[in-house]
Amino acid sequence: MDEGYIKAQADVMAAKLKPSGFAYINLDDGWTKGFDEHGRVAPNPDKFPGGMAALAAYVHGKGLKLGIYLTPGLRVTAWEANGTVEGTQIHVQDIADTSRTGNTAGKGTGSYHIDFTKPGSREFIQSYVHLFASWGVDYIKMDFVGPGGGRTKADCREELKVWHEAIQKSGRPIWLELSNSLSIADIADWKATSNGWRIEGDVEAYGKGGTLTRWAKVASRFNDAPKWAAFAGPGGWNDLDSLEIGNGDADGLTMEERKTVMTLWSISCSPLILGADLTKLDDGDLALLTNADVLAVDQAGHVATPVSQASPQQVWRVKNPDGSFTVALFNLGDAEAKVAAAWRDLGITGSAPVRDLWQHKDLGSYKGAYEATLAPHACELLRVGP
Repeated sequence: MDEGYIKAQADVMAAKLKPSGFAYINLDDGWTKGFDEHGRVAPNPDKFPGGMAALAAYVHGKGLKLGIYLTPGLRVTAWEANGTVEGTQIHVQDIADTSRTGNTAGKGTGSYHIDFTKPGSREFIQSYVHLFASWGVDYIKMDFVGPGGGRTKADCREELKVWHEAIQKSGRPIWLELSNSLSIADIADWKATSNGWRIEGDVEAYGKGGTLTRWAKVASRFNDAPKWAAFAGPGGWNDLDSLEIGNGDADGLTMEERKTVMTLWSISCSPLILGADLTKLDDGDLALLTNADVLAVDQAGHVATPVSQASPQQVWRVKNPDGSFTVALFNLGDAEAKVAAAWRDLGITGSAPVRDLWQHKDLGSYKGAYEATLAPHACELLRVGP
């Protein structure tokens, strides 16, 4: 990842995906090298010789927004350098609690907990937000947040409250996304301090098999998404992780599986964050990613849940404000199977019209139920009624 690569992604997004609503170009880990004199991570000058403000200006010039990656806490290496908190004479060692880790990353990216009872601690976070705002950053992914996943236990909830307050004070609308495998017991804190929270670990295959992901990595979301469904709504959303669709066979999924993944993310109203190389955008995948009827389901913000998960053949549904239902039929099994949506499970009596959203096609009126025969790992996405 470097300046040229990010600009190339922005060029493709602006030309091919922006009309469908895709707006953010988000850098993940790998953009930093060392720290500035105030203990904040600094851009890698070899990878980003023009600087982050210039990169943001390029992205904004395409009508898009720029996102950046960070982890909570004070990096041990920054603590060792012991710079001063911007605008103060307080040293960063003075705000650290070295008895506690600052995030769940563990060894390799070690950090200390920030003690917010100490002078300069809140100013340190405010200086970070000020720096990012001065660059033109629109989105922050905060990774290795705890309580939750990661390699070691950490509690970042107090720090996130300070980040939230600092963003509000900055006057710049910055989206704050939390990662990963957040504790569902602490959902009240995630909702109060962020715009989205990862409900699971990473979906990427990390080169295993030479693909972006594989079916087993995405199938687990079917079990976890319903547990979080009630907590999603305007201002904060359940994040199912990146959507590994865009590079054709390199996705690691069949075309039916890609459609199923896109359907689950959309009926869960998850942020649609592409994990593919857009310069290698596959035409078939592009058609999936820009299907207006499917994107409308994701953007409507009404989260579907399953009628039952007693078998691999599942029906998920949610009632819409106009009285219609969004209904997804899934065959998660490894053999062809029939999947039926019964109107009694939707509270519908008599007959109801059915429209296939993937095909933009009205299928006619059905009495009592609708049934489809689905290939392994395949789906249908429907609007039923009103």
